[in-house]
This record gives sequence, structure tokens and C-alpha cells, in this order.
Amino acid sequence: MSRLTLLAAAAIVAVASPAFAGLKAGSKAPDFTAQGYQAGQPINFSLADARKKGPVVLYFFPAADTKGCNLEAKLFADATADFRAQGATVIGVTSGNLDRLAAFSADTEKCSGKFPVAADPGAKIARQFDAVLPMKPEWSDRTSFVIAPDGTVVHSYSKMDPTQHVAETLGAVKAWKAKK
Repeated sequence: MSRLTLLAAAAIVAVASPAFAGLKAGSKAPDFTAQGYQAGQPINFSLADARKKGPVVLYFFPAADTKGCNLEAKLFADATADFRAQGATVIGVTSGNLDRLAAFSADTEKCSGKFPVAADPGAKIARQFDAVLPMKPEWSDRTSFVIAPDGTVVHSYSKMDPTQHVAETLGAVKAWKAKK
């Protein structure tokens, strides 16, 4: 195999399976406020205020109204009662398709109005959490965090497959609560 072919193959693999970083456990989560929606209604979300109530599950997703993000929102919506039973607040944050966020928040096949979703124009919040898509840095990637009331990141999970984010974060919330 020629060197050029090997370099081309390596470039394809690098783009096809980017390595996401995200703040690691033990890091301090940057506080932020953001405008967003819950059940189609405008809200202002404050991470500092949410942490006063208990742990926060902050999940970044690339864009409202896309196949993977719709599935992930539905999975979080279906598990909202489980998170609440653990005293946790769920918030989704995105940089993509912000013009669709209000409808996305209310749609019964997505968030179902069960948790807020916040707009992150230009991925400014995502950059603070080191959660941007390498191939499209104006959008957030798919990274989920569990943040303790003191602002410490307890758990982070980055993977473009949306199917395990709920299990990862719910498990981390339960483990954190068991240690308290």
C-alpha cells in the first residue's frame, strides 16, 4: 500500500471517528445562563441555580430536529422521572438548528416538554466544556456531564451514538448519590 493511500485512510478514520474530549471528572464546571425552551415556552436557564437543587445532567447535542438528537431527547424525556427521583435536573444544550428549538422542546417524539433545552449560539457554552464537534466547531458534539451541586464534574461521557447517554448519566447520578 502506498504512503499516500495510508495517509488518506488515516484521514478518513480521523474524520469518521473524532476523539471528543469534554471536561473530565474532577473539573469545575463553568456556570452559565442561557435562553431556551421547555414545552415550547421561553425560559432562562442558570446552571448555578439548577445546582442549588441537586446534581445537574447537562447534555450537549449537535442540532435540534436531527435523527440522533431526536432519539437522544426522547430517551432523556422517557427517563425524566428516574432523574427526578434521584434529585437531578436535566438540561439539553445545542448550537444547531436554533430556529427549531421551541418546537423541538414541546414535540412528544422528542423532549415532550419534560426538561429544558437551551440555545448556544456559536457554541460558546460548548467551548467552555470542551464539547464541540471537531469537523463543525460551530456546533456542540454529543457529550453528557453529571455536575454535583458544588460545581464539580462527577462524570462525562462523549460518544456520537445517542443510545447510552441516559444510562451513563443516570448511573453516574446514582453512584454519586450513594457516596453522599
